[in-house]
Amino acid sequence: MKPQLSLLFLVGRIFSPVYRLAMLLRAFLYRKNILLKTQRLSVPVISVGNLTLGGTGKTPMVRYVAKLLLLRGLRPAIVSRGYGGKAAAPVNIVSAGNEVLLSPEMAGDEPFMLAEALPGVPVLTGPERARVARHAIREFGVNRIVLDDGFQHLAVSRDLDLVLFSAGTLLGNGRVFPGGELREPLSALGRAHGFVITGVDRGNRAKVEDFQRRLQEAFPETPVFTGEYLPAGIWHSRQGKACTFAEAREIPVFAFAGIANPDSFRQTLRQEGFFLAGFKEFKDHYGYTAQDVAALVAAALAQGAKALLTTEKDFVKLRPFFEEFPILALTIELRMNQGFDLFIAERIGTEA
Repeated sequence: MKPQLSLLFLVGRIFSPVYRLAMLLRAFLYRKNILLKTQRLSVPVISVGNLTLGGTGKTPMVRYVAKLLLLRGLRPAIVSRGYGGKAAAPVNIVSAGNEVLLSPEMAGDEPFMLAEALPGVPVLTGPERARVARHAIREFGVNRIVLDDGFQHLAVSRDLDLVLFSAGTLLGNGRVFPGGELREPLSALGRAHGFVITGVDRGNRAKVEDFQRRLQEAFPETPVFTGEYLPAGIWHSRQGKACTFAEAREIPVFAFAGIANPDSFRQTLRQEGFFLAGFKEFKDHYGYTAQDVAALVAAALAQGAKALLTTEKDFVKLRPFFEEFPILALTIELRMNQGFDLFIAERIGTEA
């Protein structure tokens, strides 16, 4: 954990009980439909969210679930708040399914990335997600809604609530914000229908298995699944998806990432055998400028690198700056353990 964050959590511990009570009260009011109302939609809703601050792999899971629904002949739409995007209409159509309509700057990097990766799936954003979902149902004829980052969005009833944990951080220090990484008290996990631990590998498997046991003891009716990230391809700023892993591993690269957990990206690159000449971290959802890219190229050249290497999420925001110096992006896919796909089908049905 970064020293600044540790200091924030240390100072924030005194306020954690207040925030905890506020979140418990909010959940109670929604549960009883007092002042705060939960709305049910006309089609099944799958929520992908987390209990902790930071990255847990929600975007790869949303993509995985949407692809799974497509393969089963269903018509899903993805509904997101659109964090970081400048589009401010009540309903913003990032993709109508057949065409991406908004830029990363307007849509937000994650909705744009999902729209590009999922042809045939409408992607919409807006602050009132029930309204956005109804628009998708009415205008695009979808029969399943996937809520991105929906665990705390209690205004929409859901048929399947998936809560994700990162294998690298799990529950963090176990304290509620601002004294720790938890968005809500641990008791909120009682709302979940399934838990998913993402980013499992050889190095953390023992820790993950212990955490699985503790989750199953605390919530015996809620299944726990695990998933691992697998490198899927290399995108090239000038050539498209034309660079093989063998070729990319031979190139000295200067890597960078503006994601919630940039160190996880650095570790992935090392595990995959990339030739890292240097690495730079940016804050999550960072908006890159021409000056940033010029500074990255200068740093890369100074370290003897022949290309920049970043995440798929960062890559989609860099297209205005593609020039002679190559920028590569590592794409990853989520592979789930046995039984997860069947669990999804049983919970939300396979009929239109």
